[in-house]
Amino acid sequence: MSEFLVIGYVAPDEAPGARKELLGLASEYLVDVGDAVVATADEESDVHLEQMVNLWTMGAAGGAFWGLVVGLIFITPLIGAALGAGIGALMGGLSDCGIDDRFMKDVAKVLRPGQAALFMMVRTEASDRVIERLGMKGGHIIRTNLDRHAEEHLRRTFNLAHSAERKSHAEGEPA
Repeated sequence: MSEFLVIGYVAPDEAPGARKELLGLASEYLVDVGDAVVATADEESDVHLEQMVNLWTMGAAGGAFWGLVVGLIFITPLIGAALGAGIGALMGGLSDCGIDDRFMKDVAKVLRPGQAALFMMVRTEASDRVIERLGMKGGHIIRTNLDRHAEEHLRRTFNLAHSAERKSHAEGEPA
C-alpha cells in the first residue's frame, strides 16, 4: 500500500531541501517515491505547486519521438516531430499523475504566507530510517493516510529526529 504524507515547513526553502533529501533516499534504494510535490503560499496566500516532474516537458519529449517515427514513415520527420511535440506537450499538461492537484491546494490552504509543505507519496512503507532523515530537515507532519497506530509511530519517530537535530545545532552554536 502506498503511504501519503504531508509535512509542513515554516520557511519556504525547507520543503525543497526535504524533497531533495527524499529523492536522495530514493537513489539509495531506501524508499520508492511515487510523487513529491512542494506547495508554497505566497504573500496573497495563493498556493503554488512545484511538481516533481514537468508533465509539459515529458509530453513534448514523448510526442516529438513518436512524431519523428511517424514522420519517418511518411517522409516528413521534422514536421512529424514538431507536431508530435506540440500535441504531446498539450496532452502532458492536461494530464495529472500522482497526487491530485486540487487535493494538494485544498490541504495547503492551512499554510500562512511564506510557508511551504512537502506532499509525498511513497509506493512502499517508509522505514524509520527514512522518517528520521526527513525529521532532521525540520517541519511538522500535517496529514497522513496511515492508521492511528502507524501514524503515532511515524510522528514519534519524526519528532524525535527533529528534536535531536535541533538539540545538536543548539549545542554546536557558541554561547
